Amino acid sequence: QVQLVESGGGLVQAGGSLRVSCAASGRTFSSYAMAWFRQAPGKEREFVAGISRSGGSIAYADSVKGRFTISRDNAKSTVYLQMNSLKPEDTAVYYCAARNSGTYYQQPISYDYWGQGTQVTVSS
Repeated sequence: QVQLVESGGGLVQAGGSLRVSCAASGRTFSSYAMAWFRQAPGKEREFVAGISRSGGSIAYADSVKGRFTISRDNAKSTVYLQMNSLKPEDTAVYYCAARNSGTYYQQPISYDYWGQGTQVTVSS
């Protein structure tokens, strides 16, 4: 079992920055590929960014490419999402997810564990 706890969400003005974190406990964090997803009201959960278990492979959704950065610290069992140049359309609940595999996938169904989510609200 892996427990994931997100933190760092909040309210920010458009153009601002925010960093969300996801702390993992339980099984060996470095065995898991990690990803961030988000879900806005009335919309499906969508892939935001993924990182392989070594950190050597990373991918982003087109909508956040160049603005968001995913990273991980295996020693701290934590994955981060640095969000810059935030837009109102980035408003959503952000979830981290873990997959017991070396690489990430963009489909939510591919993930074994999920955090409870953290709200990010970007005001215009």
